[in-house]
Parts: sequence; C-alpha cells; structure tokens
Amino acid sequence: MKKRFHSATDQEIRLGKTTDVYFERTKRILKAKKASRRVKAEFSLKGLPHGYTWGIFAGLEEALILLEGVPVTVKALDEGTVVRANEPVMTIEGDYADFAVFETPLLGFICQASGVATKAARLRLAARDKPLISFGARRMHPAISSMIERNAYIGGCDGVATLKAADLLGIEPSGTIPHALVIVMGGIDEAIQAFDSVVDRKVNRIALVDTFGDEKFEALAACEALGERLYAVRLDTPRSRRGSMRDIVREVRWELDLRGHTGVRIMVSGGLDESELVELRDLVDGFGVGTSLSNAPVLDFAMDIVEVDGKPIAKRGKMSGEKVLLRCNRCHRDLVVPSKGRLTRKCQCGGMFRNLTRAFLKQGKVVRKLEPPKSVRRRVLKSLEHLGL
Repeated sequence: MKKRFHSATDQEIRLGKTTDVYFERTKRILKAKKASRRVKAEFSLKGLPHGYTWGIFAGLEEALILLEGVPVTVKALDEGTVVRANEPVMTIEGDYADFAVFETPLLGFICQASGVATKAARLRLAARDKPLISFGARRMHPAISSMIERNAYIGGCDGVATLKAADLLGIEPSGTIPHALVIVMGGIDEAIQAFDSVVDRKVNRIALVDTFGDEKFEALAACEALGERLYAVRLDTPRSRRGSMRDIVREVRWELDLRGHTGVRIMVSGGLDESELVELRDLVDGFGVGTSLSNAPVLDFAMDIVEVDGKPIAKRGKMSGEKVLLRCNRCHRDLVVPSKGRLTRKCQCGGMFRNLTRAFLKQGKVVRKLEPPKSVRRRVLKSLEHLGL
C-alpha cells in the first residue's frame, strides 16, 4: 500500500471526505426523502478567546475555492475585516443538500485562519513599528504551514520563513542562520563567514548568537567576523538559561555600542507573546514569533440555518433571518441589522453606517474578485489604528 502523509487532498475535501458523518447522513436522508429545502445558512462569531474584544476575519479565500461551482450564493465580509462577538461574517444561500457536507471544512477554514490572523494582529500592535517575522511553521503539520504563514502575514507580520508560503505570498522568505549551522561549522564566526560567502548578498546577514557561549561574546565574535556586513544579531536564548531577556538585550546592546558596532541591530525570538514584545520593543530592533502564532486560539465561528424557503427560522438561542454588518465610517461602531431592513443609517457620532457585507458567488460563479494578500494586510494594518490590545 502506498504510504501517504496524514492529511486530506484538495479532491478529498471537495468530495466531502473531511466532514462530520452526520452531515453526510443528513444529505443522504434529504435526497432519499426528496425533502431538501432552499436555506440561508449564516456563519457568525460565537465568541472570542482569552478576553479579546475583536478578531480578524480570514479564511474566506479557501472557503470560496471550495464553494465555487456549487450552485449556491455567498455573501461575506472582506477578508481582513475586524469582527466582534455575535457578528455575521458569511451567508450561504442554496439547496441545503448541495452544501451540507461542507459545513465542517468551511468552519475549519475560517476558524483557524481567523485565529492566526487575529494573533498576528495583536502581535503587530504589541511590536508597534518593529519588524515582525513569522517563525511558526515548525510547530504545526507541514500540510497547513502555508495557511499559517499566509494568515500571519495578512494579520500584520512583515515576513514569513518557509519557502512555499513566501512563494504564494509573492515575497522573499525571511530567516537568519540555525543553531545547526553554528554547531556543524564549529562556532559563530565560522558559521556567519560561511553564510556570507555562499548566500546572495541581498539577504541580510543576521547571526544567531546564543549557541555555545554568552550572547554578548558571540555577538562581538560575529561583528569581528563580518564587520560592517553584519546586519543584526538574533537572541534565541532558551528559557532555562534566560533569566531576564531585557537585561540580556541591554547588556548586548551596551557591549556592541561600546565597541563601535552601533549599526548592528538586535532581534529576539523564542517563545514570545504580546507581553514580551511590549516589554522589549524599546530595546529590540525586530522580533521572530513562532509558537504563539501557529498555536493561536481559533475564533469560534458557528454555522446556523436562519431561513428556510424564504421564511425566517432558527434554533433556540439564535436570531432568525439573514443579517448584515454595518460599521460607522467615523467612530467604527458596529450594528447587526436584518438584510431586508434600512441599511443607510446615521450614527450618533455624526458618521454614516456602511454595509460591510459583499456578494462573492452567485449560483457558484465568482462575482467579486478576491484581493491579493498584500491588499488584505493593508486593510488589517489600517484597522489596527483604531484598536488596542
């Protein structure tokens, strides 16, 4: 038997092989009884993790790829839109039997992608204007590494580490040198010199300076080895040897400056989260963040039928009828209103509410082109001007 990685292919996802079994059984029952109905199914944000007050909607592109060609109409927020609890992000209209088996993968697409994008946006706020690189691919299954990196990028990271993700995003991959190179070459000076002699000059020379010895001494050795060609040093000190990372950074900065290496930047990585970025951002010139991105808490979206054959209906605890999200163009206040109601409204601040819900598919055909990742990222960064941690 041919061995395969433990991941689903695109074809298997499209065939409904990744769905929960009760959706497949429901589809068979509805077909057998000729009982399917035309419904509107709404995807809304049930809640936010860890006391967050906002999230970033992502994963729409993959959701639309799955639904393209299926005879359904899809309305949604633009990818990269800020969302809050109990707000609708996407609605599917069509014969329920035609898309029943897609509920599981659709939720999987948007829940995890939105979680990563939201964490990246929070890290972006914490880092302020300092460079922020996603190093998270190694903490998750490689089959989804590009998904993680893409959503880290649109959420606010400046770069990503893996080759495939960078290619998909149309950017250059970002990275330094690994501990492995330092160990194999016998030391930081040999390693960074080897890097300098082989790797394209357009790649910044960044030395990892915590492999064998004290960070400040390895940093100085790297400076002596490359001189002005050294762009930065990176501190990835393990927690078992760390103590106060702030004190370590201050010491390295002092020693570099004292010896005239004022132009050498300092980057920090290793288990960083928002709090560490806030603590270090006045001393550090850039951050690499991995585990907190790849292990980001998902956003808890749910899909609920809210209309059957044109009549509003929903399960208990849910509000029936199709809804849209309005946002004030001045104070950014949100309103959730019935889609058939009055959508042009004036906010109490004097601004005007605008409808954020757009049509993307009509009967399975694309009616609105998706934006490239760089445009989505710009939307997120613009929105962050009005948000806080």
